[in-house]
Amino acid sequence: MTTLEQAEKPALTSPTQDEESQGVETSRNAVLGPSVSRSSETAYSVFTENQKRFIVFIASWAGFFSPVSSQIYFPALNTLAQNLNVTNSLINLTLTSYMIFQGLSPMFIGDFADNAGRRPAYLVCFIIYMGANIGLALQNNYAALFILRCLQSAGSSTTIALSSGVVSDISTAAQRGSFMGFVTAGSLLGPSVGPVIGGLLSQYLGWRAIFWFLVIFAGAFLVLFILFFPETGRKVVGDGSIPPPKWNKPLISFLWARKSSRNDNQEHVNTSSRKIGFPNPFKALTIVFQKDTSIILFSNALLFAGFYDVSASIPSIYSSLYGLNDLQIGLCYIPFGLGSTIASVINGKFLDYNYRRTAKKLDFPLEKNRNTDLRGFPIEKARLQVAIPLLTIGSMTVIAFGWFLNFGIHLAAPTTILFFMGLALTGSFNTVSTLLVDLYPATAATATASNNFVRCLLGAGATALVNPMLTAMGRGWCFTFIALVMMLTTLLLLVVMRYGPRWREERRLKQEAKSQTEG
Repeated sequence: MTTLEQAEKPALTSPTQDEESQGVETSRNAVLGPSVSRSSETAYSVFTENQKRFIVFIASWAGFFSPVSSQIYFPALNTLAQNLNVTNSLINLTLTSYMIFQGLSPMFIGDFADNAGRRPAYLVCFIIYMGANIGLALQNNYAALFILRCLQSAGSSTTIALSSGVVSDISTAAQRGSFMGFVTAGSLLGPSVGPVIGGLLSQYLGWRAIFWFLVIFAGAFLVLFILFFPETGRKVVGDGSIPPPKWNKPLISFLWARKSSRNDNQEHVNTSSRKIGFPNPFKALTIVFQKDTSIILFSNALLFAGFYDVSASIPSIYSSLYGLNDLQIGLCYIPFGLGSTIASVINGKFLDYNYRRTAKKLDFPLEKNRNTDLRGFPIEKARLQVAIPLLTIGSMTVIAFGWFLNFGIHLAAPTTILFFMGLALTGSFNTVSTLLVDLYPATAATATASNNFVRCLLGAGATALVNPMLTAMGRGWCFTFIALVMMLTTLLLLVVMRYGPRWREERRLKQEAKSQTEG
């Protein structure tokens, strides 16, 4: 039976039996995660391991632009406030607006990417992003800065959701942890190199050079992407063997070997019969309001808010407390980003290890490139067992960071603790992101968009409040309060581990009954 025939064959065991292996999805997929109990006999993806590594590399590079666009801006905050004759509070509002659009824009592009494919979604994002950066480099007033930062965020922030979708396209649950780790490594490299680059450019070439750098860097990525990156969206190419429309192919598409081929008639059926509607942002909201995912997303948002509060407070605190300039402030972010990057790679390996350990304990199939249905498998436990100790350690590092600053301890102490903070908190983020893709493999970009929506809106509020909190509570108690709120997420994740499989099954049965009624 061919891949296309399998995609068209009705599911016999459950309504989602072929979702992950064939990339076929019905209207019920928007709220339904994986649910099965055996391994498929067909390969999940025809891409070779080397091709998958290249795809993940490009996806990781694309995901780098969102955080680097935010973090590269931090060392120049004080300089921008002086040059534009505005207060630090107004400049901080550009951070808040950036995060609001970081949460909203993926809701539109995520659904578009799940239906039209990853390549066109990436292209739309980078065209918007490059145009916004050109405008930012040329603008001369605060209003233009504020608006263009929103557009910059709209263009870059969706790349993280798209990268998660790409991972879901080419990998199964058994190897998803490692791939998600490498993709996340790119997005978390921003906190490491972004402030350093921003500090260097701002110090020696002026703050405008920051945005010209981003234009050039995005252009270099776009050339490589257009030439080589293949379409991976499973609604477009299935397991990778169905040719996409001609306009959606890489320019050097003949370099990509396929394990199987489709004739012209099949390609015509695949491309001409598929309609792409207007992106529906409410699909992401549907995921937000599910029992298990609502708790997961809220927990991740609290952790992210604390993480971002620390990042956003560093320029003003380090400048006033230690008298550092833009470049020196940028260099202080290196341990933060380095810990984050290392954590994303190592944590991915731990996630795969814990998945294998849990599967062996339950005598569950472990084939890497075979679709494994997860009904009856405690995927929530397999993932969150890794997250809980990490978020506890991360919260304690936030407390230590706050009191180091409160007592004015030598710069080396708070800067060193940033490494361990990045190491622990990033591991938590990566784990939750991987679990979300596990729950919604057929609509991974939309699911990740829901994650961005919740965490960025909460993070935007936290960023707006951190300076008043620091003023009112002092550095030590402010960061202690933030850490205690982060620790509360442990209880929420324990609830998901306990009741998540039951809620997932209830959702499956409800959607199965709904589809039978509609049928």
